[in-house]
Amino acid sequence: MEQGKQITRKAYGKINLGLDVLRKLPSGYHEVKMIMQTVDLYDELTFQIEEPETFEMTTNLPEIPVDGNNLIMKAAKLFFEKTGIHSGISIHLEKHIPVAAGMAGGSTDAAATLLGLSELFETNLSMKELEALGVSLGADVPYCLHGKTMLCEGIGEIMTPLPDMKDLNLVIAKPPISVSTKMVYESLKVDQLSAEDHVDIDGMIQGIRENNSDAVIKRLKNVLETVTIAIYPQIEEVKKTMLQNKAINALMSGSGPTVFGVFNTREDAKEAASELERLGLANQIFVTGLWNN
Repeated sequence: MEQGKQITRKAYGKINLGLDVLRKLPSGYHEVKMIMQTVDLYDELTFQIEEPETFEMTTNLPEIPVDGNNLIMKAAKLFFEKTGIHSGISIHLEKHIPVAAGMAGGSTDAAATLLGLSELFETNLSMKELEALGVSLGADVPYCLHGKTMLCEGIGEIMTPLPDMKDLNLVIAKPPISVSTKMVYESLKVDQLSAEDHVDIDGMIQGIRENNSDAVIKRLKNVLETVTIAIYPQIEEVKKTMLQNKAINALMSGSGPTVFGVFNTREDAKEAASELERLGLANQIFVTGLWNN
């Protein structure tokens, strides 16, 4: 192993254009049907080969754990166990995606770790092998290995690529709260959802296949909002503010609390972001777009 050799990878965050929950499985997980979409907001991870006894991580945010509880370190451990490679590694994370925000920030970092280490050590692991490692770390990790526009079913690991969406003008805003995904799913009463509560995922897919963004945007829906917004009403305030400031539509991503709004122009998006900042409704606000490269 070439000690000192390093590479840097970007780990892109995601939003859910549609998130439906179909039922609770005997395993405790939930069967979902989602349209996932990467956005142009990313973390950067640098991997460097070290002496065999070195296994460490650093980050720009002191509140992020750098021990064995971090998904990055868990992914690195799994990689070395899978490949049998005996080497040290140091990993540095520059964190930009909001934490505990419904944007798969931890999952995308884990995916970037699997991809980055596979490249750094020139392994021949297939994408299927990486996906199998990823799903043991979290349901969103297999998707994050691919990114772009994707239908995700099962617990999120059954993936069907969709045509790339044309770019959208987005404002992504995270209120100053953190939400437990586990708590949200445990609180969701799936058997009490009506037909109207569910999401028209098939209609969204048709819109994507026909390159009809309007058909997708008008169908934006997330069944988890019924749980999270009831507990954290400030999420609804963020949505309302976006809609009152020229958003075509707005939606909570994942289990929250992050909200994204879709705007006709970048200028409209910037103005809405300024209003959110003025009102103090979010402590992390980004004007960005989709990522499909």
